[in-house]
Amino acid sequence: MRRLFHHETPKKTWRRLVLRVFAWLPLVLVLLTVSLYAIDRWVSYQARDQLFTDTEQIESFDVAVVLGTSKYLGKILNEYYTNRIDAAIELYQQGKVDNFLLSGDNAHRSYNEPWTMKRDLLKAEVPEENIFLDYAGFRTLDSVVRAKEIFDTNDFLIISQQFHCERAIFIANSHNIDAKCFAVAGPSKHSGFQVRMREVFARAKAVLDIYITNAKPKFLGPKEPILIEQLPQQDTEQSFVEKPVAVSQTEH
Repeated sequence: MRRLFHHETPKKTWRRLVLRVFAWLPLVLVLLTVSLYAIDRWVSYQARDQLFTDTEQIESFDVAVVLGTSKYLGKILNEYYTNRIDAAIELYQQGKVDNFLLSGDNAHRSYNEPWTMKRDLLKAEVPEENIFLDYAGFRTLDSVVRAKEIFDTNDFLIISQQFHCERAIFIANSHNIDAKCFAVAGPSKHSGFQVRMREVFARAKAVLDIYITNAKPKFLGPKEPILIEQLPQQDTEQSFVEKPVAVSQTEH
C-alpha cells in the first residue's frame, strides 16, 4: 500500500533550510551593503552646510567641543588627536573660540582623554578657567547631547575630522542642537581606510540610536553651565544699594 504522506527526515529538512539560507544570502548582503552606503551618504548630506574646513570661515564661538581620542597609537603620536588639539590652539590664538569643552572617555586612571587634552592646551597657554572637562563622553552621542543637557550650551563648534564631524552634526541636528564643526585633517601617512570603514557602521548605529532605540547618554545629571549669564549692569548696581529701613512711628 502506498504511503499517502511523505515525511522528510530531519537531515533532509536541515539540508533544505541551509540551501535556502545560501540562496538568499547574496540578496541579503546586497541589501545590507546598499543600506549602509545610503545611510553613510545621507549622514554626510545632512551636515553639508554646517562644516568648516578653514579657520577663515569661522567667525567666533563661545564654546568649542573637542571630541576625544587616544593621544598615542602604540608608541606613535595619533594624528587624529594632534590635529584636533592643534586646531583648538589655533582657534583660541586667533580669538575665534573663548572656551573649550574637552569631551572623551575616562576608562581608568591610565587612560583619560579629557585630562590629556587639557594638559596640552595648558602647555599652549590656554587659561585653565577657559577649559571644561566632560569625563562621560564615552561616545559621540554622549559628548554632543551632554554639551547641551549638562553644560547648557546649545550653540557651539565641534572640532574633529570630517567623517566624525558629519556624524556629530547629524546627532546634533536630531536633538535640536545648533552646532557647527571644524573639520581638521586626518593622518598624512596613511589613508585611514579602516577607520573610515568603522565609521560606516558607526553611522548606521547612530541612525538606530536616534530613530529606533531613542538612545540617551549613559550619564545625565544637574546642569553645570559653562556660560553664566550676566545680569544687566543697572540691575547689578541696584542689588548692592542698601534699601532704606522703615522707622516705626510708634511712641515708646
